[in-house]
Amino acid sequence: MTRFQKNCLLLLALVLLISPWAEAQLVKPPVWNVRLEGKDLMVGKQATVVLEAQIPMGWYVYSNDFDKSLGPLLTEFVPGSSTDYAVAGKLQGIQAKKKYDEVWEGDITYFMGKGRFEQPVKLLKTSGKVTGSLEYQMCTDLTGQCINYELDIELPFTAAENPAATEDLQKEAAALEEAPLNEANSDSPLTDGPDSTYVVTSDSASVAAATTDEFAEEEETASLWGFMVLAFLAGLAALLTPCVFPMIPMTVSFFTGRSKKRSEGIRQAFIYGISIIGIYTIAGTAVAAIQGPEFANWLATHWVPNVFFFGIFVVFALAFLGMFELTLPSRFVNKIDAKAEKGGLGGVFFMAFTLVLVSFSCTGPIVGSILISSAGGELVKPVLGMFSFGLAFAIPFTLFAIFPEWMQRLPKSGGWLNTVKVVLGFLELALAFKFLSIADLVYHWGILDRDVFLAIWIVIFSALGLYLLGKIRLPHDSKMEHLGVPRLLLALVTFSFVVYMIPGLWGAPLKALSGYLPPLTTQQFSLSGSGDSEPTNPSTEVILYGDLLKIPHGIPGYFDYEQALTAAKREGKPLLIDFTGHGCVNCRKMEENVWVDPQVLKRLKEDYVMAALYIDERLELPESKWYTSSYDGKEKKTLGKQNADFQITRFNNNAQPYYVILDHQEKLLATPRSYNTDIAAFMEFLDGAKARFQATKK
Repeated sequence: MTRFQKNCLLLLALVLLISPWAEAQLVKPPVWNVRLEGKDLMVGKQATVVLEAQIPMGWYVYSNDFDKSLGPLLTEFVPGSSTDYAVAGKLQGIQAKKKYDEVWEGDITYFMGKGRFEQPVKLLKTSGKVTGSLEYQMCTDLTGQCINYELDIELPFTAAENPAATEDLQKEAAALEEAPLNEANSDSPLTDGPDSTYVVTSDSASVAAATTDEFAEEEETASLWGFMVLAFLAGLAALLTPCVFPMIPMTVSFFTGRSKKRSEGIRQAFIYGISIIGIYTIAGTAVAAIQGPEFANWLATHWVPNVFFFGIFVVFALAFLGMFELTLPSRFVNKIDAKAEKGGLGGVFFMAFTLVLVSFSCTGPIVGSILISSAGGELVKPVLGMFSFGLAFAIPFTLFAIFPEWMQRLPKSGGWLNTVKVVLGFLELALAFKFLSIADLVYHWGILDRDVFLAIWIVIFSALGLYLLGKIRLPHDSKMEHLGVPRLLLALVTFSFVVYMIPGLWGAPLKALSGYLPPLTTQQFSLSGSGDSEPTNPSTEVILYGDLLKIPHGIPGYFDYEQALTAAKREGKPLLIDFTGHGCVNCRKMEENVWVDPQVLKRLKEDYVMAALYIDERLELPESKWYTSSYDGKEKKTLGKQNADFQITRFNNNAQPYYVILDHQEKLLATPRSYNTDIAAFMEFLDGAKARFQATKK
């Protein structure tokens, strides 16, 4: 192997080892620019509170001009208790988009990217503040999440006097002073706080708000750019596979002597590259167009797609390892290739199509990984991902079409290409078991517990390390005369990963893999006692669904809300609700990175009664417990659907993980929390709720 070949192999393997564990950034709430507009502000005259939002990419905010009974939370302006102004009309969404939503079965209006609302008000004094709040819901079809927010509004103003209206305005202000405090504007525990609320106090703050908008856009753009970079690297990795590398000489021979003018040859080469990008991008667009929130939930949790993906990955892995070759029907490929021989721009396009088809057996699993990672109904992400992949894939072929003389400097294809293919095979085989694990967890098959999963991964990556050291040879490998330094280093990295996983067989948390391994509750054997230790509930009562569901780290708790609330009253403790799911990656990360902390774990075991409500549990309940939801009008038959409906109807949220703390009157003791691995903040959340609970008992 030449130094070029070794470096390419090392880069490829490191990218593939690291990329599955790359974490997405947390989505930020919209950034609002709030201001008071009006021509010559005057007492008694109407002014307008303008609220403009920069909405994170991939998310949308519902407007307020459609049927509320459909289900989504309409955006609403809640006036404060101020006597400085009065509401002069209904909140209006300006130029909202409209569509028929199949989930809600009705027409809804919404904003994506940017949104604008206007609230007319009447000023009652020469100086004062317009106070209140904007309550709204932000959702994404990517994960089906919806998050409720409350934006505090405080706008100081100065208005000119209006003698003609002074007496009437004084009466109106006096009436407002006698009115009771607006309940929605009181100190509610549902207020999101400074991390999700942006208060703009004057027109002069518009510049600061605009600056914050830019930072928010940069963060969302950075997240998308990160995905595009990974897709681009995957495209570069695909170039090194045996199905693709030999196509470079074919490309050179196709374009050599094809054009009489240099400019014409360059033009055809660019058309060739653009065609490759277009073919891959159209594939991404087609997949994105057929996906929606219902499909995303089915894709993520149902056994059919997960077992299918498992099977596909295993088939590709076996092919990469050399058991057989994956090829498309030769008749189909030959027809496309014949069209390429006809010449002209059509021939250039069909040459590109031939390249994509012939390389299918090697690029298929890589392309599939990109599409699966962006599944969930979002349009932009898979399209940009496939564009990035196609761009990386097309650039070398375009350059070789323009500069055929580069062919003389290119490394000859040989055994090193098969090494790349085999490394991909081992990785495909390991990743296949993640899909089987999801189906196993949701349907309680019990065939892939955490220790079994780890044993499989340890064996696979050990075999990969031995292969890199030359101790294992597969059918298409060339004889290795010596071991190169890059290959040795890659083998050492692989064995280090294996050593890291081994303690997990005895219950070590393995925090770096917490989102991808089955939960510790499925561990059959644990020396630390954190994985399978049985919780000691104070009561000897039978825990409903306790034979199917578990809470990690030996935390005592329940899986039915009513039973948990009764226990909380009996034990004199507040109730902590954990809205979770079998297939929830962030739930596992919270459990293995935050809950496992000794101080957090002590609080969870001693200070609270926990109710773990699984929203994707497929257990069908007795018919006597079925009911029709007031939220979507659908009958809820399974435990998971009833838990999900409870979260939506009671707390206006359907994201997981989601933590709610209630007192015995079922009132909030703290602002509910979602995914955040800040241990100190989580302890503050627990301690604050406990202190408020104790204060109410005195």
